Amino acid sequence: MVVFRIRASHRRRYAVLFLFIAGFILCRYIGLPSGRNLSRKEGLSVNSSQFTLSGEPFRIIGGSLHYFRVPKAYWKDRMLKMKACGINTLTTYVPWSLHQPERGVFHFHKQLDLEAYLNLAADVGLWVILRPGPYVCSELDLGGLPSWLLRDENMKLRTTYPGFTDAVNTFYDKLVPKMVPLQFKKGGPIIAVQLENEYGSYAVDNNYMDFVKQALLSRGISELLLTSDNHEGLKDGGVNGGTLKCSFGIKLMVMEYWTGWYDGWGDLHHVFPPEGKISLIRQGMSINLYMFHGGTNFGFTSGAVESPSYKPIITSYDYDAPLTEDGDYTPKYHLLRDLFSRYHSEKLPEMPVIRWKEGYEAAIMYQHLSLWDSLPFLEKPFKSQTPVNMENLPVNNGNGQLYGYTLYETMISSGGSLKSGNSIRDRAIVFVDKSFIGVFQFKTEELAVPDGKGERTLSLLVENCGRVHYGKTLDLQRKGLIRDIFLNNKPLRDFTIYSLDLNPAFIDRLYRAPWKALPLAPSFPGFSLGRLFVDGYPSDTYVKLPGWSKGVVFINGQNLGRYWHIGPQQALYLPGPFLNGGINEVLVFEEHEADLKVLFEDSPDLGMTVDIQ
Repeated sequence: MVVFRIRASHRRRYAVLFLFIAGFILCRYIGLPSGRNLSRKEGLSVNSSQFTLSGEPFRIIGGSLHYFRVPKAYWKDRMLKMKACGINTLTTYVPWSLHQPERGVFHFHKQLDLEAYLNLAADVGLWVILRPGPYVCSELDLGGLPSWLLRDENMKLRTTYPGFTDAVNTFYDKLVPKMVPLQFKKGGPIIAVQLENEYGSYAVDNNYMDFVKQALLSRGISELLLTSDNHEGLKDGGVNGGTLKCSFGIKLMVMEYWTGWYDGWGDLHHVFPPEGKISLIRQGMSINLYMFHGGTNFGFTSGAVESPSYKPIITSYDYDAPLTEDGDYTPKYHLLRDLFSRYHSEKLPEMPVIRWKEGYEAAIMYQHLSLWDSLPFLEKPFKSQTPVNMENLPVNNGNGQLYGYTLYETMISSGGSLKSGNSIRDRAIVFVDKSFIGVFQFKTEELAVPDGKGERTLSLLVENCGRVHYGKTLDLQRKGLIRDIFLNNKPLRDFTIYSLDLNPAFIDRLYRAPWKALPLAPSFPGFSLGRLFVDGYPSDTYVKLPGWSKGVVFINGQNLGRYWHIGPQQALYLPGPFLNGGINEVLVFEEHEADLKVLFEDSPDLGMTVDIQ
């Protein structure tokens, strides 16, 4: 069992990097075999000083590239750019939440065709280290765990709690048989498999890692098993029966050698200077660049941090990686390519040409549909005496609401003080008789409700801005109204609850709604509809929304992700494969205000930057 350090926090990053450098043992130069003529009898192994593959010395020069963050049409392009940089091993997580969005429903096709992705890596000439969780972190909503697990009020994630292990076993029954034939000793590209992720920082069940290990071994995984943790988590995140105990003086590999960092809404865009990422590489260690290419958190897949306070992650996962979000080269890429070329006996492949980016004419929004007029196109509303969180709503075939918004409505007969009671997850826009009165932000605890005559409708549009992806509070990531809220210190009752998850079925129905010509003063929240014309073959572009406030963009029904004027991100990446030649539908859900014109430009805008040394 090889134990690696990984991401945790900015503070720990500096400490751990110092330990790696200070405690480093210089590794001798190891050539990088092509692997085409290797014997498949002996896979990746490790001794006290080095890795071997088929009994030959082997240095892992790895890079993380996530299939679920890159359009399928671009998988090969990104892999070829990895190969041209000198990378010999691709690493990827497997997000359970995307592959099993509902109990009994499994998606392993199209964008989530893992087998096709791994076979393509083999065709390009890359080895693979697979990281199948079940928890993966990766700044994904709930760390890649499916939210329907939280319907169980007693759920204990990442433990041997039967409700969790039963679900893991069901998922692995579908996943692992797809992995087994693709292992190295069976002729495939998988040279190692990681158990879970960062468990030492969680470590609430001493039996859990052994369960994950046996779940993989019993289903036919026979390649080298790895764990990944920061230095403090080594003693708690390992598993019995390993092949190597990691100590201060022996470091064979850094499983997550960060090339950059992720961004939260309201932050600056984090960048790492290129020259800051080569010290360990020059020393001869095996590494995995996290990320080599970050990609995009399309839809509602991005997570959130809980410390020091709750903050959701932006849509872009550019990560300041060697390849940009749209796959372009950076100075960091060229520096690494020059360095890695020294470890190859053969000349590196030529760098693939970069793809053209196009600026298109703005889409003018010409139709509008208010939130209130869209309600008949949702699933039938649910009535409840008390608030019900998203995950426990009777929608999506009994799996609850996964993402998006939930509208809670009840009748009130007076104004006064509306208190959240710390029960709103994560943000709520509040209305009385469809008139806006305020917003419960993440820290807001009280709003004033104006006085009025007779009974009126109080509405709260609650957004799940992203479940926390890391830390000790995973079991507490239920969204919506999770407890009572109070008007004049009395709990509100008799709710009508609408699930507004903005899923593809709803978006498709919405096109058949009675849209109105755009009024001079459209009401928000609401949907705006426009068209983008593409002349010829579509190219990548960037959606920019100056004058808009906060919402979600859909192109031809595809959810690009969230935008928010607070930044840092000011443009959404729109890959060419999402577009059609000719007419394209542009649909925007806006919460507050809009310019009613959507721009399409040829360059990104990730906001003001801050260097992370």
